[in-house]
Amino acid sequence: MSTDATTFDAMPVDTPPLADAARNKLVIALLLVSTFVVFLNETIMSVAIPHLMVDLGVTASAAQWLTTAFLLTMAVVIPITGFMLQRLNTRPIFLIAMSVFALGTLICAISPGLELLIVGRIVQAVGTAIMMPLLMTTVMSLVPPESRGKTMGNISIVISVAPAIGPTIGGFILSNLDWRWMFLLVLPIALGTLVLGWRKIQNVSTPRYAPLDLVSVVLSALAFGGLIYGLSSFGESAAHSGEAPMIPAWGPVLVGVVAMAVFVHRQLGLQRQDRALLDLRVFQSRNYAVSVALMLVAMMALFGTVILLPIYMQNVLGLSALQTGMMLLPGGLTMGLLSPWVGRLYDRFGPTVLAVPGTVLVSLVLWCLTQVGQGTPIWALVAGHMVLSVGLALIFTPVFTASMGSVRKELYSHASAVLGSVQQLAGAAGIALFIATMTIQTANLTGTGLAPVEALAGGIRSAFLVGAVISLFAIVAAFFIRKPEGGAPGMGHGH
Repeated sequence: MSTDATTFDAMPVDTPPLADAARNKLVIALLLVSTFVVFLNETIMSVAIPHLMVDLGVTASAAQWLTTAFLLTMAVVIPITGFMLQRLNTRPIFLIAMSVFALGTLICAISPGLELLIVGRIVQAVGTAIMMPLLMTTVMSLVPPESRGKTMGNISIVISVAPAIGPTIGGFILSNLDWRWMFLLVLPIALGTLVLGWRKIQNVSTPRYAPLDLVSVVLSALAFGGLIYGLSSFGESAAHSGEAPMIPAWGPVLVGVVAMAVFVHRQLGLQRQDRALLDLRVFQSRNYAVSVALMLVAMMALFGTVILLPIYMQNVLGLSALQTGMMLLPGGLTMGLLSPWVGRLYDRFGPTVLAVPGTVLVSLVLWCLTQVGQGTPIWALVAGHMVLSVGLALIFTPVFTASMGSVRKELYSHASAVLGSVQQLAGAAGIALFIATMTIQTANLTGTGLAPVEALAGGIRSAFLVGAVISLFAIVAAFFIRKPEGGAPGMGHGH
């Protein structure tokens, strides 16, 4: 293997190749275990929203902030990780990320109510936000191009096991124990991973000077924060009387749009001197730009569906949290089993032959979900979720691998930060959009005299219709993704 295909230019060169390989495997393994922990935390929560609405006496629009605040914080923090990955070494970044995550988990575990629970989720999100780009950038730096699909596929196995067992564990805890045990279970695992990393993880890159533009940090927080807060306010407005003014919702959205425009303009100026918080030159690769667009649409549909399915299963079909978790288990396991095969197929055939059928399957399931009601059979939902999982397995590994492989090595940290920011913004926007649509339509149907459960089913169908329409754009984008050529593409690469 040539050195420049497997490592950063800035990596130490005095380590023997065999020691390099052993060290690299250990670092990636530790990062994978840590990523598993933070993903498990996220998916344990997915079946808990309806349960917490009852336990804490809050509406769906208020409870959604447990997920929206988490995603919103990640969208604000991830842009700063591009700077951190350049300035700090692997070990200190890892220790910061896992320490903050463990602290957030502790806050959640001792929360008396919704307010402190949201604070704990925000602290957790700061740690999670650092872990995801750290894993992606490290893998791209250490793994040669011809093996990246396989490695990303192996990462997907670990990331898929957490969604597979998370809702089931969450359902079991909620059926037998207090909801705080969802965090008390994750806390010792997080602390154990932190201690293991402190003892074993080694540095795999050499830091270099990178300036932090504080104005850009403030602008990115206003941009992402305004957009998500405004979208979420639509759901809040709809939950109250029909006289609720839409200005509180439109105000933050307007602030977000203006701040985003100023943020982008500032980055375009700063990147000429290599001082940008997010270097937007990554979009000069058409392949990267198309991959990001596909990721945005897929994440909106995915997160909206993930938040709606448990509400539908528990509040319309009357299933318990444990039953809901068990129903989502086959789909998660399917995705985990498929991921290594998808990675190998990517290395052999490229992303298009995988992403196109993947997006078609996701869209097909969302269109089917627009027909759900009180009489929908359980087996149909389990089958639908399994097909959805197959579609997502065919999308995520190829999109991540093709997008990151389409930019220059020195832009990896920026590429992973941009991808992560878009991913979280899309997820939060998807949740806000689906919940707002469900709440507004449910309120409208209740006003016509429909029974509450029938009205809720109608609201959920409308939200899935929005997701189904959005998914059509993903199918179009999938046709334009290509496999990057060579190991270290130039700036013109992917045009």
